[in-house]
Amino acid sequence: MSHRSVVSISLAIALLSAGSAAAQESGQHFWSGDWYLSVGVAGFSAPKFEGSSHNEFKFSPLISVGRQGAGPRFSSRNDNPSFALIDKGAFRAGIVGKFVPSRDDGDGSELKGLKKVKWGAEAGGFVEVYPTDFLRARAEVRQGIRSHDGIVADLAVDAFTDIAPDLQLSGGPRATFATSGYYDAYYGVNAKQAAASGLDPYKPSSGIQSYGAGAALTWKATENLSASSFLEYKRLAGPAADSSLVRDRGSKNQVLIGVSATYKFNFSLQ
Repeated sequence: MSHRSVVSISLAIALLSAGSAAAQESGQHFWSGDWYLSVGVAGFSAPKFEGSSHNEFKFSPLISVGRQGAGPRFSSRNDNPSFALIDKGAFRAGIVGKFVPSRDDGDGSELKGLKKVKWGAEAGGFVEVYPTDFLRARAEVRQGIRSHDGIVADLAVDAFTDIAPDLQLSGGPRATFATSGYYDAYYGVNAKQAAASGLDPYKPSSGIQSYGAGAALTWKATENLSASSFLEYKRLAGPAADSSLVRDRGSKNQVLIGVSATYKFNFSLQ
């Protein structure tokens, strides 16, 4: 199992544990009820690093744990591990976490001379609203831990519809905002790094990081087995687009395309 998988599972456990107090107040154990464990894998072509002009093929494990809902609820591959503290059906809010992998010049020669970004995490909260039966809006706000000290906010709106009994089409716009602490780690170039890399010095501020859109086609082969194909496009903007790393050695246009398959195990705890 990869280091990323282990950290993702640990984040999920931590997020789930945070709801125990509320469950105990209701007279039940936190773990009582119906749960699911979903495991799978995704294969996709994506930029070598954020801002890179070159794509490479990657594999990623897909692991999630959560409570069974009253009915099928839409989810996106962009959703980070989360646990709802408030769940009213059309409105959900709670805590969210994300594993952040490290980045160094091994990820691309364009990064030579720039500082290494340590692996870490982002933790915060999420809110999602279903204004209609076929539309979901979701926002996540997360604080960086170890890898960077900035705040990152992801916004997404997805429309979804069944184009066949077992085939769902979904998609919509996305946008990401961040503070200077995030940009400094990934796009900043100080005087020492400029001398070592040949890039112009750059001290970023806060603002929009990217905007774009994504779409997915999901086939529910059986009650528990599903497969998806997906396409994501985003254009770097604001402090990210202004970085000398992106201007001189990268691209503002970022494209990700891939497929995934997952299997869901259902179980109950007393």
